Amino acid sequence: MTYTREQLIDALSHEYDYLCHDDFDPDVDMSPAEHLSYLQSLSLDDLIAETSTDNIYTLDEFIANHG
Repeated sequence: MTYTREQLIDALSHEYDYLCHDDFDPDVDMSPAEHLSYLQSLSLDDLIAETSTDNIYTLDEFIANHG
């Protein structure tokens, strides 16, 4: 399946919120707004790379979990 930049940005933002929810360190981690800005600066290929998906954990699974 093909995903839009917006879908990938939403899913990556959701994943970031999930990962930082209980373990956010303002001295190290980007704020959610900074992270969103960072994601918006990436190309479609870079966004796909940010998902760290492969043949085992697929992009479809990532979107299902975070989309």
